[in-house]
Amino acid sequence: MSLSRRTFLSGCAALPISVQFGQFAMAEIPIGKGTLTTISDGHLTLPGGFVFDPMPREKLLPLLEKTGVSEKTLTPECNVSLYQDSQNTVLFDVGSGPDFQPSAGKLLEGLEHVGVAPEDVTHVIFTHAHPDHIWGLLDDFDDPLFYDATYMIGRDEWDYWWDPETVNKIGEARAAMAVGAKRRLEAIENSVEFFRDGEEILPGIQAVSTPGHTPGHMSFEVREGSNAAMILGDAIGNDHIAFLRPEWLSGSDQNAELAAATRTALFDRIIADDVKIAGFHLTGGGIGQVETSSDGYRFIPENT
Repeated sequence: MSLSRRTFLSGCAALPISVQFGQFAMAEIPIGKGTLTTISDGHLTLPGGFVFDPMPREKLLPLLEKTGVSEKTLTPECNVSLYQDSQNTVLFDVGSGPDFQPSAGKLLEGLEHVGVAPEDVTHVIFTHAHPDHIWGLLDDFDDPLFYDATYMIGRDEWDYWWDPETVNKIGEARAAMAVGAKRRLEAIENSVEFFRDGEEILPGIQAVSTPGHTPGHMSFEVREGSNAAMILGDAIGNDHIAFLRPEWLSGSDQNAELAAATRTALFDRIIADDVKIAGFHLTGGGIGQVETSSDGYRFIPENT
């Protein structure tokens, strides 16, 4: 079976999984008196073209060879960020749940490993509403899995997926994503809280608008004094080409031009502020440091 970009977008749950991974090592860093931990939700299997198709192939191939990345198949980690302080236990996104890809949807196992039960989660904050970030919202009875949590999402992201025209405008290959997002957002319609760029949505957590991957994609700066980290979601979607050539367009982004501009600005901010990052699809548990290199940027995982 050919694993094409179109096949991935329209029928992820049916895809064969060619590689099986064990439990990924998690990463953890202190932020003041709090702790930022990444919890593995498993991994995805994607056609390389899902990311690479818009890129200049003659320039791309040497970079892939240099980084040891396959042109044909990608198997990115899925790392859900968990922030705990003296008051709150906060999840950023909820993973894929059981209905996206068989190799993902492992969040509950990971939370159990670190001693966190669903009822312990006080807040769930969404970066965006793609399947691998929001489809884990519901339990087997279609009720919110983290039933005592306050749910929070950017106003623009909510409005985009709530709009009944999105399913018609997003394109046939992504229509299932729109249907799945709307179904899950309906489950929290009466209890969700909205925010916008720049707001401190919880003590020490500021929303940072990072659009392009989706129209309302948000990142979050978690800070206590001089200790800070940026939770990126998919604003920087991988630690190879996105770091080496952030200005290149990626097929995974809904607005590729805007997403490239967002990545470039994010790298400038991360380097200037000297903050660590937590990326949903970055390697080694997803938490690490960004360094400049002679050929773009480089990701240094905390777990090295």
